[in-house]
Amino acid sequence: MPSTPLFSRGTWPEAKRIADVLRNETTGGLLLLVFTVLALLWANLAGDSYEDVRQFHVGPAALHLDLSVEHWAADGLLAIFFFVAGLELKKEFVAGDLRNPRAAALPIAAAVGGMAVPALFYVLVNVWHPDAVEGGLTGWAIPSATDIAFALGILAVVGSHLPSALRTFLLTLAVVDDLLGITVIAIFYTDQVNWTPLLIALVTLAAFTVAVQRRIRSWWLLLPLALATWALVHASGVHATVAGVLLGLVVPVLRSEKNGGPEAGPGLSEHFEHRWRPISAGFAVPVFALMSAGVAIGGVEGFTEAMGDPVALGVIAGLVLGKPVGIVLTTFLLSKLTKAELDDTLSWVDVLGMSMLAGMGFTVSLLIGSLAFGEGSPAGEHVTLGVLVGSTVSALIAAVVLSTRNRVYRRIEQEEGVDADGNGIPDVYER
Repeated sequence: MPSTPLFSRGTWPEAKRIADVLRNETTGGLLLLVFTVLALLWANLAGDSYEDVRQFHVGPAALHLDLSVEHWAADGLLAIFFFVAGLELKKEFVAGDLRNPRAAALPIAAAVGGMAVPALFYVLVNVWHPDAVEGGLTGWAIPSATDIAFALGILAVVGSHLPSALRTFLLTLAVVDDLLGITVIAIFYTDQVNWTPLLIALVTLAAFTVAVQRRIRSWWLLLPLALATWALVHASGVHATVAGVLLGLVVPVLRSEKNGGPEAGPGLSEHFEHRWRPISAGFAVPVFALMSAGVAIGGVEGFTEAMGDPVALGVIAGLVLGKPVGIVLTTFLLSKLTKAELDDTLSWVDVLGMSMLAGMGFTVSLLIGSLAFGEGSPAGEHVTLGVLVGSTVSALIAAVVLSTRNRVYRRIEQEEGVDADGNGIPDVYER
């Protein structure tokens, strides 16, 4: 009996067009920016309407799901984001650049260096700063994240003529960064583990795995299994976004031999990514930004006070300085000390610009900040401002560097296309 595909196309051409727009990386980045600005404006209006909405609780208490709207956004909606990230990571490992160890070595190492060095910068600031407070080191992992939506969105805007290898490098780095980030959350930001629901979650995850490996697409089977896995992981005390990554990683990338062999084309992973990416980019991540990025600045005085907090300074230093230093230094050392090579189409200036773009931590940085310092604390609000400032500065510097490089590549492309004698062969090939 044929299965019903999860989120079938339906007959609404308008919905399909909207979904196609939301799959565009630039659209996702712009939506994230718009909802971040809305969150800041709303949080700084007179009254407590922003906090009232954010702290409004809804959900069944018997299932440990009586959560605030802010928690639903961070624990629930971000699980969709990480599910899509898991699908993308699996695709890179099976059919993308991560399949080739030699090609994958540099971006994987860059991801590790791009997480370790920002964390080191954060720690150094919070150890040496004269106003360092006890507990500040808890946020060491905040500047270690890279926001895929923002980074790829800006690259798409300013890099129309940049080598495609640069986007591949950034994408690979970002998805590995996401996997390492969720691992850090699971290990270092989980206070207590309730093993019973976690073990049951492994059972529902196994059932989901068997179903997708058999290429079953029935929403009435897969969706309950996925929701059960998410709810059980949440009840265990492990951050629920871990469930999203695990669910994404078990989905097969290639078609089965029964359906025409691995060479026949993409498998269930691409089908799910096609369906879920618009929901992630158009709803899940923007709503998370709306519920997480709002912080009452308190005017110039409040902003100055926040920027004097070593926690905020550590986040900014990690994102703006630590990310490019970690990524470029790790990539350079590995390329010199091993057989790993940078793509022939890239220059080190390109890598520098891309590494600055990786300093846009945002989504995962905000998530780790909320886990490290809790809700409503001064340190937590200062972290949010630090993430916003650090990500903005990184984006602006990266945009300048990459725009300059884009003009260089555009000029080269124009010169290579010159055909002065009109014989249909560019002059550069007749020399």
